[in-house]
Amino acid sequence: MPLLTQRIPDENDYCLVASLDNVRNLSTILKAIHFREHATCFATKNGIKVTVENAKCVQANAFIQAGIFQEFRVREESVTFRINLTVLLDCLSIFGSSPVPGTFTALRMCYQGYGYPLMLFLEEGGVVTVCKINTQEPEETLDFDFCSTNVINKIILQSEGLREAFSELDMTSEVLQITMSPDKPYFRLSTFGNAGSSHLDYPKDSDLMESFHYGQICFVEYYCCPDEEVPDS
Repeated sequence: MPLLTQRIPDENDYCLVASLDNVRNLSTILKAIHFREHATCFATKNGIKVTVENAKCVQANAFIQAGIFQEFRVREESVTFRINLTVLLDCLSIFGSSPVPGTFTALRMCYQGYGYPLMLFLEEGGVVTVCKINTQEPEETLDFDFCSTNVINKIILQSEGLREAFSELDMTSEVLQITMSPDKPYFRLSTFGNAGSSHLDYPKDSDLMESFHYGQICFVEYYCCPDEEVPDS
């Protein structure tokens, strides 16, 4: 019997139940924000939000809408827990990251509530594996209240192109300066390292730009510490 049609014993006791016929879709989304070991999960009737933070200054969010799941039920207004994202990703790929073409790994995910583990039922080719991942007390996450009326400039970039741009930066620089302007240079990345100052300029019609909405010139500086690791709390 396919996993998605099976009923888990005492399933009504779970405050969160979600099923997917292809776990790779979920795994791919979570890998995109996997830059720290732990993540906080928020589940509502609209879906699941997974949040990863670093040193209370960088936050990444993955939204998995309820419609993506073949079955999605949340018995409470909201369900929140913290989990080891590394362990979760390892469990999701327990059947391997390169399956046989045409073969998919199905997932049924259940959570009973505070203090209980996250239950994963994974099935591929008739073989079912059950994983239990301990959950933790959720920590307060940053609330980036980006009110649209207060936004001065807004730029949407292609992530791959931005990653390549970052790889060309002088990592001896202690700061990264980002300039956004209605006039040239439009969008500039600047570093100030041992070899001097360097700038990467991108016009507003660059292939890197998906959209460019400007109001006034803006300078933002970020402190860089490439050789320092900020441990997880």
